[in-house]
Amino acid sequence: METKDIIRELRTKKELSQDELAEKVFVTRQAVSRWENGDTIPNTETLKLLSKLFDVSINTLLGSPRKLICQCCGMPLEDSSISKETDGFFNEEYCKWCYADGEYMYHDMDDLIEVCVGHMASEAFPTEQARAYMKEMLPKLDYWKKYKNLDDGGKFEEFKTGLIAEINALHVEGMPKLEKLNALVGGYVNLEYCLPNGKSVKFLDDNATYLGNQLESEFGGDRCFGIVANMDFILICTYEENGENPELVIYKKR
Repeated sequence: METKDIIRELRTKKELSQDELAEKVFVTRQAVSRWENGDTIPNTETLKLLSKLFDVSINTLLGSPRKLICQCCGMPLEDSSISKETDGFFNEEYCKWCYADGEYMYHDMDDLIEVCVGHMASEAFPTEQARAYMKEMLPKLDYWKKYKNLDDGGKFEEFKTGLIAEINALHVEGMPKLEKLNALVGGYVNLEYCLPNGKSVKFLDDNATYLGNQLESEFGGDRCFGIVANMDFILICTYEENGENPELVIYKKR
């Protein structure tokens, strides 16, 4: 689709008139009409406003001329997986696993490789083959090329180290010592817990990125511990394979 058709379709889905859209992005109705007729396209700043308003990337607004990949982990990017800045604008360089709330989630290439290999490995793509692929591919990406310039001086790693210590200090029975925290998107770990009154509740935001990990229980069996945390809370639960039958162990405000 062309930009003119994309803007018209998004405006219609949002049930906005041309006048209403113009007001929201600080242009005239005539400007919107020219976009939708294909006479002009929005300038860069207006594209940013449209992107935020419609919750789609600028690349999508322009008809997807670029094949976006995360410049940290290399995964193909779609609007649902593109990261956002703290002001809500898309950052089309990274996925929301690698960059969240203005923070780069990975500062050690080997850590990222291990996380990616865990998701990539299969019978058709064995673990060692996946690891070799990632080791060859990651250094070619912009993030790792300019990593030293993007480094935050170790503040985020210091935060993670402190959070790990805080979680281990809870001494949850049967839970092994936590060694590392990875980036997790809420929608993948937002389990539904049954309360004593019979109602069910979810604690996470599907669109937010958290820090967490999965650990095998020291008691054995088929239940695992799940840890999810951020600056505001720590959540620890147990569950069976594929998140079945979750039970909340701890929900602690920080």
